[in-house]
Amino acid sequence: MLHVDYFRSTVAKRGRSQVAENPSFKKTEVEEALLVLINVEKQDESHPEDVSKKTVEEVIKLGQQLKVETIVLHPFAHLFGEPSQPEVAIDIIKLIEKDLIQKGFRVTRTPFGWFNTWELRTKGHPLARVARKISVD
Repeated sequence: MLHVDYFRSTVAKRGRSQVAENPSFKKTEVEEALLVLINVEKQDESHPEDVSKKTVEEVIKLGQQLKVETIVLHPFAHLFGEPSQPEVAIDIIKLIEKDLIQKGFRVTRTPFGWFNTWELRTKGHPLARVARKISVD
């Protein structure tokens, strides 16, 4: 998770995933946000609601510490081990998005299955770059 002054992303090319969402927009641009690079792993498939709930708790915790109101969920399947099925990843990311919106955050989600150009500037404080591996264990 990155605390950013700004984040700009443009859908560039379809990725290697067998499944890709139809992007309803090509560009994402936000200021003063928490950028969440999110990966769903194979082991998460058996407990999607639990993984979603724990993820939301972690994002909210950091978001409140940083006093941000905007969250960007960016699928990023290159983070850790074995990725889940794309359909499962999309479903879990949508659950996270829904729950964060219900908790009062403005949420932007970049489309799954695409390579993107990025432009961003991160903050320079100890919580500006935070990594979390969330599991149901």
